[in-house]
Amino acid sequence: MSKRTYTSIGFIAVLLWALLALFTVGSSPVPPIQLNAMTFAVGGLIGVVWLLATGSVGQLKSVPLHVYVIGTFGLAGYHFLYFSALRMAPAAEAGLIAYLWPLLIVLFSGMLPGEKLRPMHVLGAVMGFAGAATIIVSGATSFDSAALPGYGLAFIAALFWSGYSVISRSFGKVPTASVVVFCLATSILSVPLHLLVEQTIWPADTITWASIALLGIGPVGIAFFVWDVGVKKGDIQLLGVASYAAPVLSTAVLILAGIAAPSWTLLVAAILITSGAALAARASTT
Repeated sequence: MSKRTYTSIGFIAVLLWALLALFTVGSSPVPPIQLNAMTFAVGGLIGVVWLLATGSVGQLKSVPLHVYVIGTFGLAGYHFLYFSALRMAPAAEAGLIAYLWPLLIVLFSGMLPGEKLRPMHVLGAVMGFAGAATIIVSGATSFDSAALPGYGLAFIAALFWSGYSVISRSFGKVPTASVVVFCLATSILSVPLHLLVEQTIWPADTITWASIALLGIGPVGIAFFVWDVGVKKGDIQLLGVASYAAPVLSTAVLILAGIAAPSWTLLVAAILITSGAALAARASTT
């Protein structure tokens, strides 16, 4: 397959992550670490079925231990921080900070061997960030200092995911099958940590159970496998900028679900994000 095809596969993850906020809200009041354990168990089991169906289990033996450690740390850390941020701070503002990760991917990837950060990559990233900011800032009415811990966690989450994604590029020869271990390890390690620092709260209704299941299947499951393919074999800079589509798509999903109302800011943001992605795409093909 071509680099463009691999990039397209990676973008499937962005489409699935557009559902992350909706399902995270729907999973309340399940605490963050417990949510990590439950959703990654679902994602990991999906991976096990895929390994058995494709006969790829043997590939796991060739993966170095440090890759498993970094992968598990990246997935577990990011989602614990993201889930916690949305529990501790207004989702809109925390979402803006967390969505610094596509910009950081574009900028950090310029330091990778064989990659070159061009001016249009930077301009595209800035335009994409402006589009994301348009969505979030339009709904901000006040600043609550009590939410500062949540904002801080959201920023660290952005560093986690951008760092994980860029480091994954350097593991280009590591099979995507390794993501199955990342998911299962995250789930298993989350259980004792949850029991140590959180009170267990089981879902009380069908919507909460469904939200957790869908999180595990899509945004915390299949998304990681296709993202792994994209960042290792596709255009990581283009993927980083194109990831700014997630806030727009997420807003559209919330509108369709009746949680948010349509507004002109969505149109403005869509134009900025699309234009930024187009600039990055041009830079990647020149």
